[in-house]
Amino acid sequence: MSKTAHLWKNPQAVLTSIRVEINAPASLVWDILLDMPSYPDWNPFCVECSSSLEMGAPVNMKLKSYTEPDTFFDNCEYICAMVPQKQISWELPDDEAWPYPARRDQFIEELGDNRCRYWSTDAFLGDNGIHVMRFAGPWVKLAFDDTAWALKAHAEALIIGVGVITRGKVPE
Repeated sequence: MSKTAHLWKNPQAVLTSIRVEINAPASLVWDILLDMPSYPDWNPFCVECSSSLEMGAPVNMKLKSYTEPDTFFDNCEYICAMVPQKQISWELPDDEAWPYPARRDQFIEELGDNRCRYWSTDAFLGDNGIHVMRFAGPWVKLAFDDTAWALKAHAEALIIGVGVITRGKVPE
């Protein structure tokens, strides 16, 4: 059950990553997204991630700062939606101590012929949502775009048997 649904106010406070077509089945991309301990192998933005993946469970992340070089920050959000092989979502509920609720949705669309499309959205919610979008939106979009490209590279490398992709680059 989403704790942020009542906070959706401004469609201008929602960003969408690029949509990448991945030459891999949706089931593989889904497995990669759920294999959070392996995020350090391929994800340039979320360099550590853990969760039980149960509804309402915390998603503990270490994220790369796109505003301060060589800086990382901890973030915790909560699983709020999961549709196998199609969508996984987590949210940061509204809190008096941190009034910046948000929701991240990651989508996989099956295209047939062992291909799929991936994209993600981030909605900055509540009264402060538009201000967060203006401040953080550009770098969050860049981070989500980088993640989409890295996911594509990693999934496609696994399909052709190259093995693990390290932060979006094929090992020598």
